[in-house]
Amino acid sequence: MPEIPADLRYSTDHLWVRPAGGTSLVHAGVTDFAQQSLGDVVGVTLPPARGHDHGRRGPRRHRIGQERQRPDRTRHWDGRARNDDLARTPELVNTDPYGQGWLFEAEIDPAALDRQLAALMDADAYHDLAGA
Repeated sequence: MPEIPADLRYSTDHLWVRPAGGTSLVHAGVTDFAQQSLGDVVGVTLPPARGHDHGRRGPRRHRIGQERQRPDRTRHWDGRARNDDLARTPELVNTDPYGQGWLFEAEIDPAALDRQLAALMDADAYHDLAGA
C-alpha cells in the first residue's frame, strides 16, 4: 500500500506539494503511488530552474525514465530550483519520494498560495484517486 502523508497536497497527475512554512515556496515531487507504478527509476531529467518569476511563463516539463519498457512519464513543472541530486541518484524517487526524492522547488504568488493549495487534493481525496 502506498504511503500518502496527510500534511501534503496532491495533484491528479500524482505529484505532491509541500508548502515551506511561513513562505510562498513549495517543494514538489512524484507520489509513492506514482513511483511504485513507474518501477525502478533509472533517470530523471529536469529542465533548468527559472528564477523568481512566479510561474508566469507557462508549463515546463521533466522526464522520468523507468526500467520497464513503456513510455517515459512526462509532467508539467514550474520551478525556481531543482533537485540536481536526481541526475546522479535517480533511485531517490523510489527510495525517498517525499524526502530526498523531491523534484523541484517553486515560488507561488503569496496572494494565490492558499487558493492554489486548496485546489489540490488532500490525502483522503488522493487516497480515493489512487485506489490505495
